[in-house]
Order: sequence, then structure tokens, then C-alpha cells
Amino acid sequence: MLLFAVTFLCSAIAMAQSTVTGTVLDPETNYPLPGVNILEAETTNGISTDFDGKFSITTKSQETKIIISYVGYLSQEFSITGSKDLGTITLSPSEFGLQEVKIIASVAVDRKTPVAVSTVRAADIELKLGTQEFPEVLKSTPGVYATKTGGGFGDAEIRLRGFNSENVAVMINGVPVNDMENGRVFWSNWAGLGDVTSSMQVQRGLGAAKVAVPSVGGTINILTKTTDIEEGGNVYTTLANDGYEKYGVTYSTGLMENGFAATVSAAKTDGNGYVDGTEFNSVNYFLNLSKQINENHKMSFTAFGAKQSHGQRQNRQLIETFNKSERGRKFNADWGFKNGQVTFQEDNFYHKPQISLNHYWDISENTSLSTAAYASFGSGGGGGFRGVNKFGIDSDGTSEYRTGLYGPIDFDKIAAENEALGANGSETILRASRNNHNWYGVLSTLKTDITEDLVFLGGLDYRYYKGIHFQEVTDLLGGQYYGEADFDVNNPLGITQVGDKINFHNEGLVGWLGLFAQAEYDINDNFNAFVSIAASNTSYKRIDFFNKLDSDPLQETDRFNFFGYSAKGGANYRLDDNNNVFMNIGYFEKAADFDAVFQNFTNDNINEDAENEKIFSAELGYGFRGEKFSANVNLYRTAWRDRNETVSFQQPDETRATANILGVNAIHQGIEVDFVYKPTSKLDITGMVSLGDWRWENNLEDVQIFDEEQNLVDTVDIFIEDLHVGDAAQTTMALGVNYKLANKTRFTVDYNYFANLYARFDPSDRGAPAPDAWEVPDYGIFDTAVSHGFKFGSFDAKLTGRINNIFDTEYIADALDGADSNAKTALVYYGFGRTFSVGMKINF
Repeated sequence: MLLFAVTFLCSAIAMAQSTVTGTVLDPETNYPLPGVNILEAETTNGISTDFDGKFSITTKSQETKIIISYVGYLSQEFSITGSKDLGTITLSPSEFGLQEVKIIASVAVDRKTPVAVSTVRAADIELKLGTQEFPEVLKSTPGVYATKTGGGFGDAEIRLRGFNSENVAVMINGVPVNDMENGRVFWSNWAGLGDVTSSMQVQRGLGAAKVAVPSVGGTINILTKTTDIEEGGNVYTTLANDGYEKYGVTYSTGLMENGFAATVSAAKTDGNGYVDGTEFNSVNYFLNLSKQINENHKMSFTAFGAKQSHGQRQNRQLIETFNKSERGRKFNADWGFKNGQVTFQEDNFYHKPQISLNHYWDISENTSLSTAAYASFGSGGGGGFRGVNKFGIDSDGTSEYRTGLYGPIDFDKIAAENEALGANGSETILRASRNNHNWYGVLSTLKTDITEDLVFLGGLDYRYYKGIHFQEVTDLLGGQYYGEADFDVNNPLGITQVGDKINFHNEGLVGWLGLFAQAEYDINDNFNAFVSIAASNTSYKRIDFFNKLDSDPLQETDRFNFFGYSAKGGANYRLDDNNNVFMNIGYFEKAADFDAVFQNFTNDNINEDAENEKIFSAELGYGFRGEKFSANVNLYRTAWRDRNETVSFQQPDETRATANILGVNAIHQGIEVDFVYKPTSKLDITGMVSLGDWRWENNLEDVQIFDEEQNLVDTVDIFIEDLHVGDAAQTTMALGVNYKLANKTRFTVDYNYFANLYARFDPSDRGAPAPDAWEVPDYGIFDTAVSHGFKFGSFDAKLTGRINNIFDTEYIADALDGADSNAKTALVYYGFGRTFSVGMKINF
């Protein structure tokens, strides 16, 4: 009887259950979507799709509902009675106009686009960002080295395959944002970008961008939110170490019956900073207005930006200095007190709103035109001092202008000395180097399906940039005025007050006109290939208001043009359902930057024949996608020729000048491996290994330097052959665990290891044979995060907690090589110790 009862009970339970299966596909590519959430309604019973987008869930009831959800897509609900195969399920995007933005932005598709790519989605950014700098979300990505540099708010830097930001293309919604004069990216300009990012994709190497961009190391492709199809919003807050506070709100109208949709978001962030003297505040905002005009036309207006200011740790210090200071790795020599208030010697303040108007036109069933007209207006700069330097520290930590050993700056003492000078004016002041700009552009892409297998894309890339550069007096520090003769020929006395311009005042005008074309070939989703060409003309012009009289025709230079181009191609072949191989190859010439043309920051020494930098790159890749395991292996080699290099030399009159040197070459090559293992539906194990070999390729001996009359004025040597390229860890590894404790609860632990990090050095400083730059000690750090979703009344809410550098590891993240290339002479930045954050979001 007992055996009969047990058998009957088991049979009853089995009859009450059912099995539901299906395959979830991406609507744009028709490719499988791994990691999609499959949940039985009103239960905690849930799983995720595998790498082939497939799922099989055993329900607790025969009559139930299955909810399918994925970040960035609308959820779908299915009523189930008994076992059922739902077949192929295609999810729809939850954001209006996102697919059209992806065309402009050249988003790579897994197992189709033949480039090495890693994608971070909004949910992972929210979980892993915390109080980290935005680029640090990518630190577990192969080939990436991201640091906080001095530790100021937004002062992060990212290097990709050993190349710094000047040679890494950063694009937001397909629009290039690298500075038009020097190619740099200032992440403080984009404070709050993590709040509005839909996805961030790193395309290593040549990348998939159609426009001519400086993707020597790769491309960082950021897609912001557009507007949500469904009405709703959220409020959120984050509290963290060192007084960090953030409050924000987002609201979306949803797509209304008249075809209109809007999303608005804003947040305010304040804090004291982990590093001493790096207090910060920021207000960021985002607005998107979209309108479905008719079946063929769609418009979208987007505006976002952040107004921020923060103290900086601009000056690196010796390791000995950090060790002797009681503040340790938090020590910062660039701040102090004035009248009892924190005052910065070095700081940064900027506001750079980015505005774009996008038009999407379906010309026919096979042809569409996507156009983005955009503008950016930057205003701000960085602080410092002018006049007598009273901010140094003696080797024993003392200074008459500091309070205590390695103490903060006593600005009151400096102000008292300036005040005592009376009519002689201040001898030391605070100033700001302003870098304002006005930037306009149009990016238009035509896409047409010539056949079922062949797609053509082509378009126009136009940009105009005006950079306005000057220094201004920000604080006389107790004096009556600041006087410095001869820096302005139009005001030779140089008597200035707060707000007046000093030292330099010039404008840089940059024009850009580019054309691009790309053909994509696709056979039965098994073989994909592309060929892409792009050409661009870059023009430079300089206006100098200080070094030239207003009556001097040379105050304004001619416009100098430089032609650049790129040609690249690649192919991907799916060997079977699990394996694929790809390759790409390309060559491009990058126009010299603004300072390489206008040397010595004047209109007198113009290098109108500045040589293009030349880049050749090739890559082989292999991918595997299984039910529980996926992996990628990439081999790459990039040859960088005629890198812009400037050397200093002595002229016959014994003054110093600079000249561009050709023939400085480097080789960046390596292997990258990354994987994801899903032993169960609740556990993901991720990992990567990146082994780089980045070296300078050759010496240059007896390089002759001629003046404008072709007279030989000097010869220089550069000894760099086989030296390692500095400023980025050549070996990186990562291992991560992501465990779903419950349907709405996730727990992660990440370990990142960095090695073969050589101190940064300027090749032109190596005038004699010398060893490698100092190699920074290897280091590894652990981070962890947990998120928990729950009901807050009738609202969905989520708590997120994060700890970075769990074990408070002490490490050097950045270094500048010293005279003897060792630890004693290197100037360094220490990385942050243990930090934490706790945040809550309520959705409505």
C-alpha cells in the first residue's frame, strides 16, 4: 500500500507538470539570442536560453503562463496548457528607433561581422559600474587597460591593444567624438553617460565603422537610449564612500497613438572623492523626442550632456613621497585651503552638450537613408597656476607654503605675500586653460539591398570644428592685478584682472569631408564578407591673437589640407552550428594632427607637408558556440608607421625649437582568448586572457633637421628598437562568476590581473641606448556586486550593492618613466583602495 501511495503521488506531480521549449531570435539579424530570461508566471521557476537561443523549462503547473524577457526588448507572454513547443520566437526592440541608430553606428553582429568584438549591455553596466569611471566597465575585455589616472571625477583613460585614446575611435550613436585637433577623448565631458547607455561595444582592431575614424587600436561604439515604446520610468539613488551621493529620475511617455514618444532623464552627483582634494559635482541630462511621421519617415531628436567640475591630482609623485605621506595612496599635492575653504591648484570644469537630429527614410522596400545632423558646444577647461611656483615639496616633505609635512597648500600665505606687494601686483596666481569649441556635423548613410545576398552602404561624413583656446586669470590670490609683459603683442604691458586672458589666445579651425562605401555579401547566413573604402580631407587653419598684431596678415594662416583614406575587408565563415572562423585586413593613412602642422604653437613654423601616419592591420579569429560553452580566439598584428613624433633641438641662436621626425615605427601584436561557460541555467563563468607584444620597431640615427631655408641646424638620435611600448598592461587576465541566486537576484565576483605594464616614456627622449622603461609590479584585484529585485508596494524595485578592490590591494596603475628607469625615479599614480556603493531603483 505504501509503494502504491508513493507511485500515485509521483504520477500526480508529473501529470501536473509540463515541458515548454522554444528558440528566441534577434529580430534584426535572425540570429539566436543567448541569456534571454524564461520565467513561469507567479513563481520563481526560471531559466535562460543557451548560446543557440534555445530553452526547455519544466513548469510547476500544467496550466500556466510563460514570460520571455530580455533587456532592450519587449517582453512576451504565452498561455500554456500541457507540454508545448513554442517554436521560433522573435522579440521586438523596446526602444523606438534603435535599429535605425545601429545602421549609422556600424554595430557588429556576433558570428557575422568579421571583427573581434565584445558587447556590454545596459543591465551589466548598471550592475558593474557603481562609482567606477565609465571606461572601467570594460576592464575585463581583452586588450583593454582602463585606469582612473590621477583619480579625479571623469579623469579616466582607456588604452586598447596598447594604443591611447588618440588612436582609439570613440563613437556615440555613430557620431565620432574624438577631439578634432588632437584626437583625445575626455571622459569627464561625458559624466553620466552610463545612466543613458543602451549598450557599449568594443570592436578591437580595424572595427566595423564605415566612416574614416582613428581606429588604430579599435573602436568603442556607445549606443544611448532612444525612447521606450512602453510608458514608464524610474527614480534612483546611489550612496558610496567618501560622501558620494547620486539622485536621478527617468520618464518615458511610450509610443503614443499619434506616433510621438519622449524620454527625459536627469541626475545629480556630488562627492568628496577618494583622493584628497578631488571634490566634485555634476548634473547630467538626457532628452529624446521621436516621431513616427508615416510608414516611411521617422524623426528623432536627442540632447544629452553633463555640467561638471572637480578637483584633480594632476601631478604624479615618487613612490617614496606616497610612502612618507600619512595620507598614503590618497595623497594629492595639488590642493589646499584658502579662507578655510578647499581650493584647487589643479581642477577641471566643463559642459559639452551634444545635440543631434536624426531622420530615417525608408525609400523603398530595399533602400533606406539614415541621416544625423549634430552639434556640440563645449565650454570649460583646466586649472593651474601662473607666475612663481610656490607649490613644490622638498624631499623631506616640507614647504613654507604648506601646513605640515606633505600637507595641503596654504593659499592664505601666498595671498598675504601678494597683498604685501601692493601696486607691484601678484607674483603667483591661479589660472584656467580654456578649451572651448563649436562643432557641427552631418553623417548620412544610404543602405540598399542589391540582391538577397548583397548589400551596399555608402554615405557622407562632414564636420566643422572651431577650437577657442586661451588662459584666463581665475584668482589673483590677494594681489591687485597680475602683470606679465610681452605675452600679448597687442597689449604689451600685460596688466590683467580676473577674467582677463593671459599667456596664449588662439583659435584652431578644422574641416573634415569624408566619403565612404561598403559592400556586404551574405550567403545563407553561413558566409559573410565585406569590403569597405573611405576617403577624407582634413583641413587646418590657425588664428593667433597674442603672438601677432591685429594688423599683421599672418595673424590668420592659410588653410592646409591633408588627405587620408582607408581600405579594409574581411570574411566570416560558419563551419557548422558551433564553429566559425573569420579574418580581416586593412590599411589606412591618418592625417597628421593639428599640433604636428602648427609646431611650437605659433603661426611661424608651419609643417604644411606633414606626413600621414600609416597603419596596416590583419587579424584571424575563431569562435565556438555550444550549448553550455562559448569561446573566441583572436590573433592580431598592427604595424604603425611614421608615428607623429616631435623632438626638441637647439637653434643657432641657442633657443630651443621642435621638429617632426619621420620613421618612428611600432608593432603591436598578440593573442586574445575569451569564454563564457554556463554549467547551469543559474551560473555563468566568464574569463579572458590577453597576451600582447607591443614594441618600438627601429632606431633612428643621425636624423638631420633643417630650417625653413634648408640649412642644417641639428642632428638627433632616437634609440628605441625592441623597447616595449609603455602606458598599458600588455598581459591582462580576467575571471568572473555570475550566479542567479533567485529569479531577480544576481551575485557576481570578478578578478582582474594586469602584468607587463611599462612606464610611459617619450621615444624622442631616448637620445642614447638605454634599457626598457621601468616595469610596474603586477597586480590583481577582486570586485563583487549583488542586485536584488523586489516589490515596493505596487512598483518593481531593485537594490544594487558593489565593492571594488575587496581586499584593499595596493597597486600602481600608471607610471611615468624616470631618469634611471627604476622604481626610485618613476613618477606614479596609485590605484584606488577598497570602495563601495549601494543603490536603489524604483520603476514605475
